[in-house]
Amino acid sequence: MDLYAENILDHYKNPHNKGKLENATASFADSNPLCGDKIEMSVRINDKGIIEDIGFLGEGCAISQASASLLTDEVMGKSVDEANGITNEKIYELLGVPLTTNRVKCALLSLVTLKKALALTKL
Repeated sequence: MDLYAENILDHYKNPHNKGKLENATASFADSNPLCGDKIEMSVRINDKGIIEDIGFLGEGCAISQASASLLTDEVMGKSVDEANGITNEKIYELLGVPLTTNRVKCALLSLVTLKKALALTKL
C-alpha cells in the first residue's frame, strides 16, 4: 500500500475534527445518494471572518470521510474567502490518489457541504 492510501485510511479510521460543533455559526448537511455518503459540516466563524473551529459528522466510504477530515484541517484558521476559494483540484491534491469517476463525488462531498454552510453565515 502506498503512502497516500495509508494517509486516507488513517484519516478514515482516526478522523480529525469529527464531532458536533457546539455554538456553530452555521452548519449544513448533504449526502451522495448514489453511494450513501453523508456529511454535516459545522463552522464557527469569528467577527473577523476567520474559521476558528470546524467539525463534521458523517458516514460513508473511506474517500468521503478522509476528504472531510483533511478539509477541516485545511480550512482551520483560514478566512471564509480563503475557504470558499478551495478548488476541487485542492481536494484531489490533499487526498493524493487517483480517483475513479464514481469516487469524485465522494471526494468532493465535504467541499460542497462546507461551501453551503459558509453561504449561510452572515458576516
